[in-house]
Amino acid sequence: MVSSEGINLNPITSLYYVAPCCFGFLLVPWIFVELPVLRETSSFHFDFVVFGTNSVCAFALNLAVFLLVGKTSALTMNVAGVVKDWLLIAFSWSVIKDTVTPINLFGYGIAFLGVAYYNHAKLQALQAKDTQKKATQADEEAGRLLEEKQSSEDSGRINNESED
Repeated sequence: MVSSEGINLNPITSLYYVAPCCFGFLLVPWIFVELPVLRETSSFHFDFVVFGTNSVCAFALNLAVFLLVGKTSALTMNVAGVVKDWLLIAFSWSVIKDTVTPINLFGYGIAFLGVAYYNHAKLQALQAKDTQKKATQADEEAGRLLEEKQSSEDSGRINNESED
């Protein structure tokens, strides 16, 4: 993911440093905003199973984000987020029967065009890179064949001269 001057940050190492910072920054507002509300309600019961499964899911999500960004780019992560939002909106519209206004549909259309353009540009870049790679391989192969032909001609001349 990040490598500089002997420091190598892979996804697990990144989580090792980022997770405690996130915990600290979220703990402070929780103490002042959420904790007083929880103390006022008598129905609050801490469930270790729910907390544990939620923690495992959050860790897996963070790991997936670091892996995705490490293998692709932050822009790809943002595009994937847009697609995720579309799926959530489609779910809320079809299952929960939430309303979708024409202005919402217009915005989704613009977002769709942006994702389509991004995919098109990325595909064009991959095709150009593949074409350049094939041309380089063909040039290298032609160079090797030319060298082999010249060396075989040179050895043929040397054999003919030694026979004379």
